[in-house]
Amino acid sequence: MMSRSSLDRRSFVVGASIVGGALTLGFAAAKCGEPADGRADPVEVNCWVVIAPDDTVTIRVARAEMGQGAMTALAMLVAEELECDWSKVRTEFVSPRQNLRRAGVWGDLSTGASRSISASQDYLRRAGATAREMLIAAAAKHWNVPAVECSARSSIIVHRPSGRNVSFGAVAADAARIEPPSAVRLKPPAQWTLLGTPQNRLDVRDKITGHPVYAIDVRLPGMLYAAIRHCPVFGGTPKSVDDSSIEALPGVRRVVHLEHAVAVVADSWWRANKAVQALRVTWDDKGHGSLSTTSIGEFVRGGLDGPPGQVGRADGDVDAALKSAVRRIEADYVVPFLAHATMEPQTCTAQVRRDGVEIWAPTQDASTALATAAIAAGVSDDKIKVNRMLLGGGFGRRGTIQEFVRQAVLIAREVDAPVKLVWSREEDVAHDLYRPFGMARMIAGLDAAGLPVAWSVRLAGPSFVAEILPGLGTSFVDRSFISGLAEELAYDVPNYRVDYVVRETAVPLGVWRGINYTQNVFYKECFVDEMAHAAGIDPYRFRRRLLRNSPKHLAVLDAAATKAGWDTPLPRGVFRGIALSEACGSFCAQVAEISVIDGRVRVHRVVAALDCGHVVNPLTIALQTEGSIVYALTAALYGEITIKSGAAEQSNFNDYRMLHLADMPEVDTVIVSGNDFWGGVGEPPVTPLAPALCNAVFAATGKRIRSLPLKNHDLRPGI
Repeated sequence: MMSRSSLDRRSFVVGASIVGGALTLGFAAAKCGEPADGRADPVEVNCWVVIAPDDTVTIRVARAEMGQGAMTALAMLVAEELECDWSKVRTEFVSPRQNLRRAGVWGDLSTGASRSISASQDYLRRAGATAREMLIAAAAKHWNVPAVECSARSSIIVHRPSGRNVSFGAVAADAARIEPPSAVRLKPPAQWTLLGTPQNRLDVRDKITGHPVYAIDVRLPGMLYAAIRHCPVFGGTPKSVDDSSIEALPGVRRVVHLEHAVAVVADSWWRANKAVQALRVTWDDKGHGSLSTTSIGEFVRGGLDGPPGQVGRADGDVDAALKSAVRRIEADYVVPFLAHATMEPQTCTAQVRRDGVEIWAPTQDASTALATAAIAAGVSDDKIKVNRMLLGGGFGRRGTIQEFVRQAVLIAREVDAPVKLVWSREEDVAHDLYRPFGMARMIAGLDAAGLPVAWSVRLAGPSFVAEILPGLGTSFVDRSFISGLAEELAYDVPNYRVDYVVRETAVPLGVWRGINYTQNVFYKECFVDEMAHAAGIDPYRFRRRLLRNSPKHLAVLDAAATKAGWDTPLPRGVFRGIALSEACGSFCAQVAEISVIDGRVRVHRVVAALDCGHVVNPLTIALQTEGSIVYALTAALYGEITIKSGAAEQSNFNDYRMLHLADMPEVDTVIVSGNDFWGGVGEPPVTPLAPALCNAVFAATGKRIRSLPLKNHDLRPGI
């Protein structure tokens, strides 16, 4: 059986190779395939745009839709240049199988790091502009007039001198036969009519009426169901399995032995889950049974206390500047493992036939899903059909590593029927790919004015990149591990150094919403507040002094402070905290307004100012910001996976708590626009929430929060 590391490596490489080959083809929006025979059928004008005779425009979407509104925003990029009637736009997912067969023409099918828009905008706008020019050329040829005398608007092509017009649907078949132009001119932002305007998501009506089918909703004729039970200890395997212990249970069809788990196939999921829990299994913990949060903490802290690790950034002479500083401050910070807690637990339906494999998967990376299924089935990639489903949440959980796809295919190989695997909530929480546990040591030297002249950052903890791609060696600099700290420092500190020590554990890791920015921004922005307090300067104005050479950071900081009324008095017992970040190509500042009553933190309001550069859909930005606040606030207040005897202690929402509706604060989103760049939206607002909250707690109680979650701190006065 192929090991997890080799599976992950191949999936990662396959996905990366498809991405690399597609960026040119997708950028060119080349003519792809021949139009359908007869004018009654929808016609593929180019690989992104399909037009029907009734002027319905179908725009293909390569990225995943997991509630972030990507399908609508990506379609808007194409529609802006296509000049089609937005009310007649539909979307459909790009097929990874067709992408493979057509030499990766649709490019990158992965969704993560908030780059759906930023990484797609150029070639999608060019695809729309190219299709528009082909439609205009077809109409001009029909009228026997110069194409320059024609223009398109709202799915109608007009010959300006004569006033003649024709719809897109009427000329689409002819347009598809025209050679695409080698270059097209894109509209400047000042001429946009759709981009930058608030648009309801295209999938809202269907979701309200229950029309969409998520992966967990898939139903197929003759389908069976599988439930899974992993070894409780991370990395453990089944030592012995007594299949006979459940043979008398109703509906049970098969027991499937996997590398780190056992599964039961039955005629309903309820029966399968009851049976897999009753199955007698003896486990081999592979020596990890003594692992605990305490032992992991001691191991990781050894990275802070030991010799320097990899250097991620080094400006000036930090050691000399620290020695000559007027004042020195130091603080250590700790963050826990975190689960993703997607609303839809891990699931995949698979059917293995002699001629190939078909899967129905909630995937953030369809190319990796295809490669994972092929490896599991032992067939070539072209034998796999991936049906891409809407995701009931992703947050990084369904990206590079998709073991639920692999498991579904392995189980389906054992039965002559389609099988839907669904993890229980307990399995999902206790066997997640967690955001890494981490620590940081911050040391700063301040001058006589209280401003930092030196800043040393030491990070320690496990790396998900090192887990996915082991054997990289000590010369490899894990940029993800130090993200948010090792880029060009926004704050004006002449002597600055970031080094890190990777301390791997047996706990499985993955990408969590906000990546390592969530840990590193927490460390950084809490420590900036500590510097401000040591200097006796208001934390907002302290940041302003250090941002004199960083206008984009300063703009969002000022926007958040102004909207929050930083200098205006708050109601009695309410306090503010502020934080700033740059993540996923965007800039975000937040002000949290809180109260602390009987030791309990209540968040009343969060003001979030975001500069993502060009704005596609301001409504989506507001909704994504609110969603980010929910996600980040849940983690900051409650989020924590603890380890005992080699296993996660949490298993469901009773002990891995979510934010309740009654605890949701008011969220004010301020969009700072006008800058000529393309940044992300889905993750940047996650990153400053925890430090803004903890800085507000200090303002309220005088207690510094240097470890998360807040539930572990007693904030009652005098305690």
